Amino acid sequence: MCGIVGYIGQRDTVPILINGLKRLEYRGYDSAGIAILNGEISIVRRLGKLKGLEDALLDGALPGLVGIGHTRWATHGRPSEENAHPHTDCSGDLAIVHNGIIENFLALREGLQSRGHIFKSETDTEVISHLIEEKYDGNLLEAVRAAIQEVKGSFAIAVISRHEPDRIIAARKDSPLVLGLGNGENFIASDIPAILGCTRSVILLDNDELAEVTCDGVRILTIDDLVVEREVFNVHWDDEAAEKCGYEDFMLKEIYEQPVAIRETIRSRFQDGKVVLENSSHLTDDIVKAVGKIFIVACGTSYHAGLVGKSVIENWARIPVEIDIASEFRYRNPVIDKNTLVVAISQSGETADTLASLREARARGAKVMAVSNVVGSSITREADGTIYTHAGPEIGVAATKTLVSQMAAIYTLALYLAQVRDTMPQAEIDVLASELKDLPKKVSGLLVDIATIEECAREFSDCKSFLFLGRGIGVPVAMEGALKLKEISYIHAEGYAAGEMKHGPIALLERSVPVVVVATKGHTYEKVISNIQEVKARDSYVIAVATEGDEEIKQHADYVFYVPETSEFLSAIPAVIPLQLLAYCIAKIRGCNVDQPRNLAKSVTVE
Repeated sequence: MCGIVGYIGQRDTVPILINGLKRLEYRGYDSAGIAILNGEISIVRRLGKLKGLEDALLDGALPGLVGIGHTRWATHGRPSEENAHPHTDCSGDLAIVHNGIIENFLALREGLQSRGHIFKSETDTEVISHLIEEKYDGNLLEAVRAAIQEVKGSFAIAVISRHEPDRIIAARKDSPLVLGLGNGENFIASDIPAILGCTRSVILLDNDELAEVTCDGVRILTIDDLVVEREVFNVHWDDEAAEKCGYEDFMLKEIYEQPVAIRETIRSRFQDGKVVLENSSHLTDDIVKAVGKIFIVACGTSYHAGLVGKSVIENWARIPVEIDIASEFRYRNPVIDKNTLVVAISQSGETADTLASLREARARGAKVMAVSNVVGSSITREADGTIYTHAGPEIGVAATKTLVSQMAAIYTLALYLAQVRDTMPQAEIDVLASELKDLPKKVSGLLVDIATIEECAREFSDCKSFLFLGRGIGVPVAMEGALKLKEISYIHAEGYAAGEMKHGPIALLERSVPVVVVATKGHTYEKVISNIQEVKARDSYVIAVATEGDEEIKQHADYVFYVPETSEFLSAIPAVIPLQLLAYCIAKIRGCNVDQPRNLAKSVTVE
C-alpha cells in the first residue's frame, strides 16, 4: 500500500519525488517523507497528506541530484513523523524506504540493539537500515545483499548512502518495484504511474533481485550475484489516463470509463468462432479437459467478481467451483491436486493474500490462472496463465471499472472452458459472445441520464443503514452494491441472498432502513418479487434495479433503476452500474472523499 519513488540524474530531485508520490496517493498512506543526497543526507518527513510535506519543503531549499521518497501506510508503529520513512542507520550515513512487512523484525531488532544500535522509530523498516550499516564495508550493493538475506517477509527497498553518492540500490521480494529508464537519469518506483510523467521505458524487478541504479544505467543482479538481462517494457498509457479529464473525481471518471474497459478486456478474445486467451500457453486443452474442480480466490470487490465466476463456470462449463476469500483459503488446508485449477483475481496483481493463495495452490500441484489489471505484476508472473483486464490505471480506491472488466474476463474464461470441454453448443457460445460484445454500448446508455439515481440519493443520504438483496447472479451484485456504499459513504450496508432475509436481516427492517433489490429478469424473478412484498409489509422503502420494459416492478418499488435487457448471467455488469452511481451520489451529498476513503488503500500488499 505504501509508495516508493527514487531519482538519480541531473535535475533538481525534490519536484520529481513529490510529483511521483502524488501519483501514488491512490495507494493510501498516513505520512510521507523524502531523503536528498548532496554531500550529506537531508531528510524531511511529515504526518498526514503530502501537502504537509510540500509546505515543509517550501521553508528552505533542499538541492540535490539523488533522492528517495515514500508514502507510508502504518503497519508497525503508529502513524507519526518518527515512524515515517525514510529511515537511517545510527550514523545517518544511509537512508532507506521500504514497502512490505519484515516478519522477523523483533528478533533482528533485539540482536541489533544488543550490539549497540540505537533505534529511533517503532517500524520494522529500521532494522534493515541498521543491518546494512553493520554489513557495509565499502560496497553498498553487497551490504544490501547481505542484509536482505537475514530478512524474512516481504520488501521493496531503495537505499542511498553518502559514501556512494553516485548510485541507488534497490531490491525486492514479494512487493512490487519498477525501474524507469531516462537519458542521463533513471528512476525507481513501486508502481508505474509514479514515473510515467518522466519516462515510458521501464524494467520490472522480479523476486530476490537487486538493482544498482546510476545516472548512466541500471544493473540487475540476483541475490546469488548472477547478472540478469531484462527486457525493457514500454508503457503505452496516455498521460491523461491518470488525470481526471474534467470529471469532479477519479471515481466518477472511472465509472464513465467502464464501457471502454469492458471493450478493451474482450477485444480480440473471439476469433473465427473460437474463444482465445492470450498468455495461457501452459494451460493446454488437455489440461483444461482434465480439470475436475476449480477454486476462485480473491479479496474485496474481486471476490464479488469471483462469485459471478462461480455461477457462470458451473452453468456453462459444468465444473464444480468453490470460491474463497484469499485470506481464508491459505489457512484452511483446501483439497487440491494436479487436476485442480485455481483462478486468482487481483486488480493490482500484488494483493498479499491472493499471492499467498496462488503459491499455496502451485505448491500442491494445481494450475493457476490469474486475472489482473497490471501487466508484469507478481501474480501474472507466477501464474500458469493470465487474463489481463486492460482497464487502464484506476486511481479511485473503490474499484469500479476494474470490477466490470474482471467480470468480463471471467465471462470469457467460462466460455473458453465450455468450448474446450464441449459443454455448450457452439451456437449458444456464439450468442453469448455477441451479447458480451454488446455490453459496452448498453453500459454507455446507462450513463447518459442519472437523474433518478441522484433524486434517490438525496432522499436517503441521511439513512444510517441499508440492506441489499438479490438472487442468483443478483447476489454478488447486491454484495458489491453494499460494499461500495459502505466504502465511500461510511453508511452501514449489508448484501444478502434475498432468501436469507427471513433468517435474520428481516428483524432490521423499518421505515428508516431502505432496501435495494436486484430484480432483473431471470429464472428467480417471481421469488424476488415475493421478497420485495415482504419488505414492503415491514414498511421499508424499496429501491429496485430492474430490466427495461418491466412495468410490474413499479407497483412494488419506490424507486426503479432500469438496465438494458441481456442474458441473465451477463446482467451482473449492467446491474452493478446504478449501484456504483447510487453510492457515489450519496457519498458526495455527505461530503465524503470518494477517491480516498478513510482507512482504505488501493493495493493491499500486506496480510
